Amino acid sequence: MLAAARISVARRLPTVFVARYTDGRVEGTVAQSKGFSKKEKAHEDEYIRRHETELLQKMKKQIEARKKELEELQAQANELSSSYKKE
Repeated sequence: MLAAARISVARRLPTVFVARYTDGRVEGTVAQSKGFSKKEKAHEDEYIRRHETELLQKMKKQIEARKKELEELQAQANELSSSYKKE
């Protein structure tokens, strides 16, 4: 009978500790709270904005480089066309 009492107490212990330490919260409650999700979204938005700004700056540099290349090619084409007109 003593062994049966020990088993029943052992079976009850985990539920007592769970109720005592979790205070009724479910695992992952912090991640589900509104304040945490707003803060996380704000950080994600900031990261995306920074990343898109960097991409935009890179694209602008590429456009400027292509414009310079186009101007150089146009100048070469003008030189060639003017040399053919002289002949």
